[in-house]
Amino acid sequence: MKQIFVFLIAITIFSCEKDKIKKDDPEVVVPGNFAEAKTELNKIYGKDDNAAQVMDIYLPANRSTNTTKVILLVHGGAWAVGDKNGSEDDPYIKTLLDSVRKRYPDWAIFNMNYRLATLSGKNIFPTQENDMATAVKYIYDNRQAFGISDKWVFMGMSSGAHMVLLQAYKNSSPIRPKAVVDFYGPTDMTGLYNFHKADGDLAPLIEKLMSGTPSSNAALYSSSSPINFVNAQSPPTLIMHGGKDDTVPEAQSLALSAKLKAAGVTTVYGDYYSFPYQTHGWSDPVLWGETMKLISNFLTANVP
Repeated sequence: MKQIFVFLIAITIFSCEKDKIKKDDPEVVVPGNFAEAKTELNKIYGKDDNAAQVMDIYLPANRSTNTTKVILLVHGGAWAVGDKNGSEDDPYIKTLLDSVRKRYPDWAIFNMNYRLATLSGKNIFPTQENDMATAVKYIYDNRQAFGISDKWVFMGMSSGAHMVLLQAYKNSSPIRPKAVVDFYGPTDMTGLYNFHKADGDLAPLIEKLMSGTPSSNAALYSSSSPINFVNAQSPPTLIMHGGKDDTVPEAQSLALSAKLKAAGVTTVYGDYYSFPYQTHGWSDPVLWGETMKLISNFLTANVP
């Protein structure tokens, strides 16, 4: 059965807007005692007075601007639903956050929300791409105050994976991550549209998000596709996908893997891992254990 609940639930929320936070500029973090662990929830990173532009920040004790590594997490939800704390529509980010915090207690972890798209035309793409860039700049600008190094990793799930891939491949400024972890993310927006147009299912929603079809808005589809920005300088990427995924077809990840190899991107313990019997997302504890082992091997090898 097709897993379209994420997109269908999005329709029910399109008339609802996030409560707004009145603020002229994102708050600048001031230096603190790096010997102590620090947690800041719902920290504003944007300038658009929107409650969606917040992140949760988990800073370890005894951190250092020379050694403390960074993980930036981005949730999925078809760019239209979901939350950094997990939701009924996309619960997997909570499992990933809990697993990462447990396994990497000495890393700084940033878990971000972003503005969600609506069928009424609010927050359509590239709003989410812009929020990703704003969040990265906010963290980078405050790196001395946070007490973090330049060893960053981006992790995303589904549409969140699309966002981290796009940021990592398309931009080298203000920072390019040392590695990317991609959970079943879309890599080619034209291919995603054509896949769903064949069954008449989700193509209308993608059209709204992208302000048209690949024919009528080819430039946006192209500029929003991470696969188009792969080059020899792209960061090592760990790609994981379910073989029975009919929301984001596995072909999207296979094409990205091939493009990275063709560009000569060297990835140790990374590249592509297929989970043949999984659909879009997975909740099996055994599978999560296997997944975290893959991530551990990947990060140890590529982010020393």
